[in-house]
Amino acid sequence: MSNPTENLAPLPKLIFASRWLQLPLYLGLIVAQGVYVVLFLKELWHLTINAAVIGEQQMMLMVLGLIDVVMISNLLVMVIVGGYETFVSRLRLQGHPDQPEWLSHVNASVLKIKLAMAIIGISSIHLLRTFIEAGNLGSDKANFTEAGVMWQTIIHGAFILSAVGIAYVDRLSQPPILATANGKH
Repeated sequence: MSNPTENLAPLPKLIFASRWLQLPLYLGLIVAQGVYVVLFLKELWHLTINAAVIGEQQMMLMVLGLIDVVMISNLLVMVIVGGYETFVSRLRLQGHPDQPEWLSHVNASVLKIKLAMAIIGISSIHLLRTFIEAGNLGSDKANFTEAGVMWQTIIHGAFILSAVGIAYVDRLSQPPILATANGKH
């Protein structure tokens, strides 16, 4: 069986092959994920050795930090796996017991929506951490100002509106659902 790209003219062949220029980017994201694993283990170790001496609020903030690292790591996995599968080459995971469910129907549109939802989740964790620390506003222990809390909330709302907009545009780009003979969808 011949390679279908052998029949392409040189310019289309070069353009099609250029997708492999993204490979170093995905490999770099894998390295970044490794760095996040190190960060997670460092933060987990810090939480474990200080568990007996820190207060509930500080423990909650540290756990939210761990959740934040996990969510960013999940975002990296979606970008690495979904992006590679969508833009570079098939992974050929059909039938593999560990194939992520979402990968079977991933495309650029699905990937955008999943990324938007992950960003909202990460933003939510940051905003929750800010709200937990809001009791310190005005004191020397405050990590945020009132304006900082306001801007974080506004930016989070902008992320939500952006995700709704992306989902709406995606929905508009889908073919209309045809009515069945009895008028039901």
